[in-house]
Amino acid sequence: MNHDMEMMLKGYGLTTAQILYRMPDHPAVLQTYVWQHYDLAPEFPEMKSFLTFWQEKLDGPLHSVCYVHRRLIGANEWRALKGEFILH
Repeated sequence: MNHDMEMMLKGYGLTTAQILYRMPDHPAVLQTYVWQHYDLAPEFPEMKSFLTFWQEKLDGPLHSVCYVHRRLIGANEWRALKGEFILH
């Protein structure tokens, strides 16, 4: 089983964040950065870790963060396969 599928079965979903930050040399100018990662709602440990890294290591101060989250596999969408039918 691949890593992404394993994460989805553990309850992770895809989180996408649009990060607006100020340019270090031109504070009046806003720049956009898009971040995507598998994360757990509602705590969002991966996104919080990334934003902490941003604030500690990068020069561009954060202006705002907008995010969306979607679980890709829910409990009602998973079912066991009881047989196999091979055509060729």
